[in-house]
Amino acid sequence: MIELKNDRLVFSFPEVHPEAKCSIEFQRTLRIPDDNREYNLPPGFGCFPLFHVDDYKDTVPETWLARGGVFLPMYQAEAMWIYLHGSYPMAIKVAAGKIDAVTGEDWKNKLTRKPQDYLVVPDQPWLDGFNVDEGLIRQFVAMPLGEGYTAEEQLTGEAEHGGVQIIAFPMKRTEYDKLSHEDIYLTDSAPIDMCVGEADMEMGLAPGGLMRQEIFEDTYGFNVWERDVSSRCYVHIANSVQYFGLTGEEPPTQLPDAQSYTNAGLPWFKYYDSDQTALEGAKKLANLDSVAAKKVKKGKGVLKGNDPVKPKVVKKLRKRKLVREGEF
Repeated sequence: MIELKNDRLVFSFPEVHPEAKCSIEFQRTLRIPDDNREYNLPPGFGCFPLFHVDDYKDTVPETWLARGGVFLPMYQAEAMWIYLHGSYPMAIKVAAGKIDAVTGEDWKNKLTRKPQDYLVVPDQPWLDGFNVDEGLIRQFVAMPLGEGYTAEEQLTGEAEHGGVQIIAFPMKRTEYDKLSHEDIYLTDSAPIDMCVGEADMEMGLAPGGLMRQEIFEDTYGFNVWERDVSSRCYVHIANSVQYFGLTGEEPPTQLPDAQSYTNAGLPWFKYYDSDQTALEGAKKLANLDSVAAKKVKKGKGVLKGNDPVKPKVVKKLRKRKLVREGEF
């Protein structure tokens, strides 16, 4: 079951366990410079607003109605990261235009162990982009379908799907009950704070700048997941003009560029979990052209607002230390 609550997608599986829930939200963020330098994590500027496709059935494209789900507004070349939180373990697959963001393979409605094509909640608190190397991603950047920028078009040669696809698989109840009786204390990943204060053209996600982020290996084991129980959601991306046409509302104001943000002395972030092992990058994704590189190849000049930055303030994000309850 999937519900939309306060601009979050809430996946729940009461048939598996009453606590089998997790939430996913899409965070607005700075587009980091696309210059092949490695950057730390930019901040979140709050959730993108999410809307039920079915509530706008008279104005959305017919393909959206067929796929259902929700939609959100993004400007061209705007960036996002995906926030994952929940205390009940889940295996989450994320795809951009039916291209798996972890492996670069075509979308499958099932889990694959080798190579691991999913993220594990609560171990993985967020995903900022395409997994291109161990400890490195290329940022999710919104670009119009049909111009060759998106990961989908570069790998399949077609601009068919766009948007983001998500599917969640809960941990088996028996496995969760084992964890709750061991000296393992699961924690919701949400409290990490990284926040600081053309009309009919559909949008997809393209690879942007390089960012330091580890995608963690599944430490629970492949057989713990309830692989026959899942929920999936299609997240459509509307550009600013299309969004106004659908809702009659103006999209959120555009964010500052990375240079302006950095010059103001505002923080970037660094996160590292020494208890986790990072997955290797996907060769298919590593070979994609970034937005800036593709723009040059197409003879359209350089990407605007893409000057290198040197963050002056980098805050370390620490994993929470829990207090163990003893016997008394």
